[in-house]
Amino acid sequence: MRDLGSFDYVIVGAGSAGCVMANRLSEDPEVKVLLLEAGKDDNYIWIHVPVGYLYCMGNPRTDWGFRTKEDPGLNGRSLMYPRGKVIGGCSSINGMIYMRGQAADYDGWRQQGLPGWGWDDVLPLFRKSEDHYRWNDDLHGQGGGVRVEEQRLSWPILDAFREACAQTGIPKIDDFNRGDNEGASYFQVTQRSGIRWNVAKGFLRPAMKRPNLTVLTEAQASRILLQDGRAAGLELTVKGAAARVSIDGELVLSAGAIGSPQLLELSGIGRPDVLSAVGIDTVHALPQVGENLQDHLQLRTIFKVRGALTLNTLANSWFGKARIGMDYVLRRRGPMSMAPSQLGAFAKSDSSFATANLEYHVQPLSLDKFGNPLHPFPALTASVCNLRPESRGHVHITSSDRSVQPEILANYLSTETDRRVAADAIRLTRRIMSAPALSAHSPEEYLPGPDLTSDADLAKAAGAIGTTIFHPVGTCRMGADDGAVVDGRLKVNGVRGLRVIDASIMPTITSGNTNAPTIMIAEKGAQMMREDRRAGAGR
Repeated sequence: MRDLGSFDYVIVGAGSAGCVMANRLSEDPEVKVLLLEAGKDDNYIWIHVPVGYLYCMGNPRTDWGFRTKEDPGLNGRSLMYPRGKVIGGCSSINGMIYMRGQAADYDGWRQQGLPGWGWDDVLPLFRKSEDHYRWNDDLHGQGGGVRVEEQRLSWPILDAFREACAQTGIPKIDDFNRGDNEGASYFQVTQRSGIRWNVAKGFLRPAMKRPNLTVLTEAQASRILLQDGRAAGLELTVKGAAARVSIDGELVLSAGAIGSPQLLELSGIGRPDVLSAVGIDTVHALPQVGENLQDHLQLRTIFKVRGALTLNTLANSWFGKARIGMDYVLRRRGPMSMAPSQLGAFAKSDSSFATANLEYHVQPLSLDKFGNPLHPFPALTASVCNLRPESRGHVHITSSDRSVQPEILANYLSTETDRRVAADAIRLTRRIMSAPALSAHSPEEYLPGPDLTSDADLAKAAGAIGTTIFHPVGTCRMGADDGAVVDGRLKVNGVRGLRVIDASIMPTITSGNTNAPTIMIAEKGAQMMREDRRAGAGR
């Protein structure tokens, strides 16, 4: 077994959290930092061309290729569940939408007994990480590692949808990231001049110039080694060869909502019954590991339209494809610079909600499912998700073999409230599509179908048209209670020298896309680790 030596900090996962952690921790020249990534470098062209997410998701070059277990809430369907397996992690393959969530999300965490996690506490960290194209004020920052820009395109049919939102009571706004995101606007994206800007570019590349940071790719962690209740080492493979590293300070799991609980369980940390079922001895019982999985289920409603340019018609001809390609090559604009969703809207499914509980991702295109050809008719997709689902699922290993994928079950639509919100979301979408601003395009409902009107029919339809929007969180829950996996400083309860710092620590999912909150969590985690080291409490 190859001995990699010892490091003050070892970080598992060079994704959205891990790259930030590597940068911030290596700012201290007195520490040695090792960053491990199971995937390869991000030197793959389709990572950097925005529309390339189509060629990254489901591609073993860049994606773990997870699938969910057949889900009763989805009428027994299994979903592909992309997670980045590459330098930059999900920031290299995601939809590039920059979205912080709502102030109430973080104030809710603080009210759960987690001081330091309220909106006023985390806003400076969002500002620190941001490099906004336009604003540098109390709410936005410039000079950070996350480049945020406007999209480089325009679709009249999306402008009409935004106007229809206004006519339905969802106001036009120019920024989703001021604490209350209710309204309709084009999404701002993590791009620079029409090219994807992942965390590798923003955080890792600058840090790799430092002599105290080592980065290893194709390095897959397999087991945490505990000694006297402390994370003292890590077993892994590097390009298929067995290796071991010693940890003088702290081990950080930044492998995401799937990878972090999986590694804990493989190391004997988790629910004893889950571990014993696969022949792993319980080293430290922590029953909530892998529980509390939350995700945003998007309901893909599709409407045929008339007299409007959509990507369906533009991309279904050789002339249109050539036009799209030339527009990007010459100007870095147009459909090849598109995020998967261009227009967003946040709304309330009914007036009883204090803040918006729905998010729309609106696209001037339609297809049966991800990876399928575009429909031959012009259409618009208005995907809508419940921002605060009550449904909870799990991620658990089913084998002691690291190469065997864990069981992922989201339990979508498993509560009466989630089913009611889904039905109301479809009804709201119909009201928007029937607003005067869209009447010139004669919208015709294609999915789920206009004949479905009852709560029961619409809830069942939601299970048929619903799919993940790729926001899994919560499987290493942060909390002030003894049952939490990590405490408010992201330390694994009952194990010294071990933290989890990624989206898995969210006690409740944020009200929007989860990449920017994950980067914020890493900023805060690194800050706390450096504070604890100075205070002598890191070990």
